[in-house]
Amino acid sequence: MPADTYVLAKDRPYSAGPANAQARSVFAVTPSDTLDVTNAGQADPSTLYAKALYIGVSGDVSVIAVEDTSNAGAGTARVFKAHPVGYMPVQVRRVMATGTTATNILALCD
Repeated sequence: MPADTYVLAKDRPYSAGPANAQARSVFAVTPSDTLDVTNAGQADPSTLYAKALYIGVSGDVSVIAVEDTSNAGAGTARVFKAHPVGYMPVQVRRVMATGTTATNILALCD
């Protein structure tokens, strides 16, 4: 399976509790057009997509939502124009480098 496609195993299982439950892991995001945002390498060895983002410096944020399987499974980037500093309550699998001008982005995961 190509790395650019949605992976069900990285999606947050409902059995873990509701998606709006508090995050248990936070880490810095490096926007990438090829790599998904997961908590790989964190204390929790699971690799789940981000349940939300925190934007530290306002700007445009280009993301692929967790369950966006358009474009043959690769998803389609959507741009949140001029996103203010604060939380972005969208479950995200990728923060794109192309189109993202916001910085100091943190991912919240379980």
